[in-house]
Amino acid sequence: MSADGAPRRGAIARWAGELALGMRLSVTGGRSGLARLVMIGLGVGLGAAMLLIAASVPTMVAAYDTRAAARDVDWGETVPRGGDTLLIDRADTQYRGREIYGRLVEPEGERAPLPPGVTRWPAPGEMVVSPALARLLAGDEGALLRGRWDARVVGTIGPDGLAGPGEYAFYLGTDRLDESSATRVRSFGRNDLDEGVPPVLMLLGGVGVVVLLLPVAIFVTTAVRFGGEARDRRLAALRLVGADAAMTRRIAAGESLAGALLGLAVGGLLYLAVRLPVNGLLPAGLTFYPADLRPVPALAVLVVALVPVASVLVTLSALRRVVVEPLGVVRLSADRRRKLWWRLILPVAGLALLYPLRSGLSGQAQGFEFQVMAGVAALLAGVALLLPWVVEAVVRRLGGGGVAWQLAVRRLQLDSGTAVRVVSGIAVSVAGLIALQGLLAAVQTQYAAENRRHTGRFQAMVFPTSRLGADWATELRRWETALNKAPGVRAADAVTSVAATPTGAARDESIRVLVGDCAVLRQRAQLGACADGDAFVVASPEAPPRPGTTYTLGDATETTAKPRPRWSLPASARTVQPHPGDPLSADTAILVTPAALGGSRPTPSGVTHYVALDPADPDALDRLRNAAARVDPAAHVQLIELRTFDGTLLTIRQGLLVGTTALLLLIGASLLVNVAEQLRERRRLLAVLVAFGTRRKTLGGSVLFQIAIPVMLGLVLAVLTGTGLSAILQAAADAPVRFDWLGIGATSGAAALVVLLSTAASLPLLWRLAKPGGLRSE
Repeated sequence: MSADGAPRRGAIARWAGELALGMRLSVTGGRSGLARLVMIGLGVGLGAAMLLIAASVPTMVAAYDTRAAARDVDWGETVPRGGDTLLIDRADTQYRGREIYGRLVEPEGERAPLPPGVTRWPAPGEMVVSPALARLLAGDEGALLRGRWDARVVGTIGPDGLAGPGEYAFYLGTDRLDESSATRVRSFGRNDLDEGVPPVLMLLGGVGVVVLLLPVAIFVTTAVRFGGEARDRRLAALRLVGADAAMTRRIAAGESLAGALLGLAVGGLLYLAVRLPVNGLLPAGLTFYPADLRPVPALAVLVVALVPVASVLVTLSALRRVVVEPLGVVRLSADRRRKLWWRLILPVAGLALLYPLRSGLSGQAQGFEFQVMAGVAALLAGVALLLPWVVEAVVRRLGGGGVAWQLAVRRLQLDSGTAVRVVSGIAVSVAGLIALQGLLAAVQTQYAAENRRHTGRFQAMVFPTSRLGADWATELRRWETALNKAPGVRAADAVTSVAATPTGAARDESIRVLVGDCAVLRQRAQLGACADGDAFVVASPEAPPRPGTTYTLGDATETTAKPRPRWSLPASARTVQPHPGDPLSADTAILVTPAALGGSRPTPSGVTHYVALDPADPDALDRLRNAAARVDPAAHVQLIELRTFDGTLLTIRQGLLVGTTALLLLIGASLLVNVAEQLRERRRLLAVLVAFGTRRKTLGGSVLFQIAIPVMLGLVLAVLTGTGLSAILQAAADAPVRFDWLGIGATSGAAALVVLLSTAASLPLLWRLAKPGGLRSE
């Protein structure tokens, strides 16, 4: 056993020594070796920084959820009043597209609980605000917002009470809350905020992770292959002094390992450097504290381990078809065409993994998103495998053209692998983004209400939160007066909701009767002809109310001295159709004008105000919010035609936008490093061309063509793959398959523009290298 162990330990020590020799040669290889090391470090560093940021996302989300849970309350809690209780109500609002988190608070005792980040409760007419909201209120842009609450700022909310440093939030003190509309609590903090993520959003998130991270992995593996030709010459010299083939491969792996380790260091520095600047560019809903941006330890270890391992494996794989001899290097692929069959294995496997999605997401088992992520990754990786074959097949048939074109085509015919490697990452990125756009459109269709309500008369709605009491008519007139006097408001009208229970029926069989004039009732159904005194029954799949039925009006849970009035649905009531796609029409049963109720004056259970806005005033909606907040700070105001999105969907959209921007920047930076490395490797060839009279313009054109040809072919392959994957994912989300050709064109155009700008940025280096002095050799 010891005899076997000694040779094994000797082999391990020898291999470690050869790896160490390769690392030492990468540092002591002169300017050429150092340049290659720097190029690999920059390329790997860009990818490593992106991977570390991705590894920090779970920590950021966990920190956000922790702070959100710590400041939330149990809105369904029933707590008796005491010296340690607090009345609280929601007062969320918006201002010029900004989401503002707000709460109305009324302490009921000296020991009322305080939320995180607040040191004392604001008195009525006072408010504590987040630093971002304080800056907004103090600046010129917040002049209109300052009049919304008519309260004095007496403090700021600390970091532990905010989702992020850019969040707009406030706590407003009041003395007008009661148990009917507010919630009484004894403490802040909940542990049950996670209500589960809908399957379609899990699908969207999983696809987004693959789309954003797979190109990064491709860029990292591309970077470790920089300087391959110079490395091969060094390996030939090692063979000349006695190294065998296996030893030269391990030394080459050591050189790549040194670059990967340098890249990890560069990536760590970039990761630390981008935390603060990037935070200032994010939307307020996605901002984070620097302490939140720290990678999950397990994922950080995985990144640190996988990058060096990947560098070694990629280098060994690249040397499989290279024979290093003492007098030179022979590449076995020079006269062999790339095979197609094995490149189809991954795309076919990806389609097989995605095939179960044809029946939708409803019947999928738990954890299906991992299968989808694997399928998407395999399909997109297939793009990277197919592109070299496509480029080789196309450039083999190209010819003719000007000198720059011929130089570029001939270079690609001799060796297209170097140019295709970085373009593969671009093609994968574009294909993934196209698929992601299609899936996002499908999710948007599922979560957005396509409102078909009439907006010719009214454009906004106001929903008060306070319950209407016995003097509800006076309260209603107060609202109408306040809204009609608001600047930017042309008219305001209201529809009241009254509970109606058929005589002799159980309490839970009540329906809703909406009361208003004809103009406002048209917002809820297609009325046709209408006059005061008319009544309408809204058609529904269930049994509609029958004319002549007698109803008891009013909330059956309320105890009043006066009996609740009775009312019969007139025989003249017409059946009308709801507005298609209008969720407010779907739960409407009976519409009546005031005269149709006769002398009945039941207490409404709710009211909705419809408001006509001045189209010439861009701040009309915010002026309306100000007017509503003065009457009821918790009132909700929204546009009728507004397409409302689920909050989780909005967060995913913002996150994908940030990730896409970062990915395009990574494409540009990686391509710039790659082109610079190619020019450095070919500096002697460029010098020869210049010495024979080749113009700079011709050389610049050849460089552009060498990049443009693979990029154009890659974009074509990306569009075909991306649209196909988009169709699969849209079908899985139970949405109609539609292609946003404008978005596809914009994505492809943005990638092409980034490539063009990056290549153009490398031209100054070309001019510097393309000098006859480059013919000198040591």
